[in-house]
Amino acid sequence: MSRTTTPQVLIFDADDTLWENNVLFERVIEDFLDWLDHPTMDRHQIRGVLDDIETANAVTHGYGSKMLLRSLHDCFTRLRDRPATTTEHARINQLATALIDHQVDLIPGVADTLTDLGDRHALLLLTKGDVEEQRRKLDASQLAHHFRDVHIVTEKDVATYRDIIARHGLRPSTTWMIGNSPKSDIVPARAAGLNAVFIPNDNTWILEHAVFDESDNQVLALRAFTDLLDHF
Repeated sequence: MSRTTTPQVLIFDADDTLWENNVLFERVIEDFLDWLDHPTMDRHQIRGVLDDIETANAVTHGYGSKMLLRSLHDCFTRLRDRPATTTEHARINQLATALIDHQVDLIPGVADTLTDLGDRHALLLLTKGDVEEQRRKLDASQLAHHFRDVHIVTEKDVATYRDIIARHGLRPSTTWMIGNSPKSDIVPARAAGLNAVFIPNDNTWILEHAVFDESDNQVLALRAFTDLLDHF
């Protein structure tokens, strides 16, 4: 695909597309595994238990640092077969403070690329998770002014994309969803009739992995965020 001269609508994911996110969660999980030091289960087995707990908690409690913290407590209770003591509870909470206090680290080239793209195209932001937490990250990123509208949703599924299309009166043929998650950004966007841009991130959360049709001509796979300028 060569650089288009026709104005497009570009919808951007946030976490792990505009700024690093899951790498911070992974550091917390690694610290938790170090601290837990289970007597009979190795790290891989414990991580499998935690992944299952996170999958279940995401359905009822959404996404973000609060869900991870709940999952760490639930994982401790399941593996120790007892609730955490006051001291243990405080230690688990302490492990997750980095997620709350950490400053946002933008993906290289994001700010300049958005500035350039915004001169030619309409930019929207679509992110899922806790509203307060996502707003805090967006404010810290200083990127909000690039977007004509910001949508923070509990889940990014086909219904979500159809709602965005209807709300903004979008033409699917000139609208692109841009993100790192096959599960949330590529598969449901294509099912809703939008084009998609896949920009992989090595630290994408395992629960965001999914298979999509790599031969699909309406899915553009790029190596880096700045490569968007070669196409839009």
